[in-house]
Amino acid sequence: MNGIGFRLRKERERLGLSQRTFGKSGGVATNAQGKYEAGDRVPKASYFAALAVIGVDVLFILTGTKAPIRFDNLSLTEQIVLANFRSLQPEDQNAVRRLTTTIAELSTAQGLSTGKNAFSART
Repeated sequence: MNGIGFRLRKERERLGLSQRTFGKSGGVATNAQGKYEAGDRVPKASYFAALAVIGVDVLFILTGTKAPIRFDNLSLTEQIVLANFRSLQPEDQNAVRRLTTTIAELSTAQGLSTGKNAFSART
């Protein structure tokens, strides 16, 4: 199962929202949200427009392709990290990629087993 309903659920979970809250943000009731995620109903364009306002990646839901992140949508910290990364030599960029990939994998694995981010106690 990897259609719109599946991606709707994935996006809702990414944002940490309940079906009720997510559906309300899209202007629909909880049962409608459940039917969308189950693939029993197809949402209207106005639903997707409302969800885009709260940061939902509508392109991902519709196509399965993540929307590119615009530089001006990054936080100041993210902009600094990106600028620093771009100033590195290619071999150092590769080392940073390997390090951040490992940290993300560990964080995801830890989060799956505890329901929390592995580094949440430190931040």
